[in-house]
Amino acid sequence: MTRTWTLPVLLALGGTVVATGLMSRGNPVAGVVLLLFFVLLAVVNSPLLFPRSLSAAEAQRRSEADGRPVVYWRPGCTYCQRLRIQLGRQARQLHWVDIWRDPAGAAAVRAVNDGDETVPTVFVAGRPYTNPTPAWVREHLPAGR
Repeated sequence: MTRTWTLPVLLALGGTVVATGLMSRGNPVAGVVLLLFFVLLAVVNSPLLFPRSLSAAEAQRRSEADGRPVVYWRPGCTYCQRLRIQLGRQARQLHWVDIWRDPAGAAAVRAVNDGDETVPTVFVAGRPYTNPTPAWVREHLPAGR
């Protein structure tokens, strides 16, 4: 769990230090703008942007029951962020597994990506697809949801 928050915390702390320096030199507007920018970066790189992660076993069980795809992701991954942001509200229809929190999820990703933890890896009906486009993922959501 600590690893998932390392980058966001470092971004927030770094932004605070730089902003404090700017403010102490008499430039409060630039300090506030820079601080807001770093806080935004911290949020985008945090698990807060994603729906609640499940264990790989739970996500697979739910996917078998409701037909929704399972997305394996990790915090800080720009491709995962792009997928999440471009899916918008539809991202809640997917089952998300944070591979940094779930060793079984990381193993599942390595098993289908030649030993690499390449994310996002999306499983649809048990078949893996590595780094699909958001449009492709949308096409594979169950109808009527």
